[in-house]
Amino acid sequence: MRLNTRLALVRVALPLATIWTSLAPAAADASAAWPSRPIRLLVGFPAGGPTDVVARIVGEKLAQQTGQRVVVDNRPGAAGNIAAEILARATPDGHTLLYSSNAIALSPGLYSRLGYDPLKDIAPITQIGAGCLIFVIHPSLPVKSVKEFIQHAKARPGQLNYASSGAGTSTHLAAVLFSQRTGIETQHVPYKGTAPSLVDMIAGRTQFLMGAVLTAVPHVREGRLRALAVTGEKRIQSLPDLRTLTEADLPGFVVSTWQGIFATAGTPPAVLARINAEFVKAVRSPELRPRIEQQDMDPTGLPLEAFTAFYRGELARWTKVARDAGLKAD
Repeated sequence: MRLNTRLALVRVALPLATIWTSLAPAAADASAAWPSRPIRLLVGFPAGGPTDVVARIVGEKLAQQTGQRVVVDNRPGAAGNIAAEILARATPDGHTLLYSSNAIALSPGLYSRLGYDPLKDIAPITQIGAGCLIFVIHPSLPVKSVKEFIQHAKARPGQLNYASSGAGTSTHLAAVLFSQRTGIETQHVPYKGTAPSLVDMIAGRTQFLMGAVLTAVPHVREGRLRALAVTGEKRIQSLPDLRTLTEADLPGFVVSTWQGIFATAGTPPAVLARINAEFVKAVRSPELRPRIEQQDMDPTGLPLEAFTAFYRGELARWTKVARDAGLKAD
């Protein structure tokens, strides 16, 4: 009887062992096979904007490393949510990725109806770089400092308009927090991307903007815009004499910006790890680091687990900010 039992167990164990053995190399094969065709890199903002510019730089380096083309697919609108929705519905094999600004952690707190779940439908891969915003005004305003601007705005409640690259973006929420912190009353004018928001700023249709450093600095240098401060913890390389908001009598006021890579939830862990490794390799390469730094961003390239924790923390932080302020984008 014991012999028959042992034989039965052996008959069950052998097929199970065969299945387990076949699964072990399957995970390795999945990562080794990526990418097996061109990579679609979604960007939720218009071509030529700060997010798009860095996405193309990084995509070019990734293509060199992997031997596969990286096709940038701009899908602007709804503070990047349209691109995120496309990612959420994509096949989870790592061949459709999203290059996003930190709007992906900001807008969920403002939109009551999203076409995706920011925690369940997307998988964080890595952070590409981190930077800040620049506080610029139209030169027609008779102010030369943050303090003078606040005084000017308080004397004209509700009369100053501020531009943003879209409701729910960092350019929007940074201006909201600035208005709350200083006690000024201002009006929000959202645009579909950085470029159109700058066009109206330069034309004088809006009076101030917490804008992207990359695209605003050239206009500051040419006198089309006047810079008052930056929102980061430190000054920027392109305008080293420009003070931070903390230095400009607003201690502790810091709004950082960042850009990162996301995949569709359900992508095999081995593939996620491979994608992370390739992007981190690109970001930290001697060729790419200085090009990212030229965009006034510090290259980072976070590990998969670290970026996942960071993204979830940012999501929770900004969702609370939006709810506490009663902000809604729809």
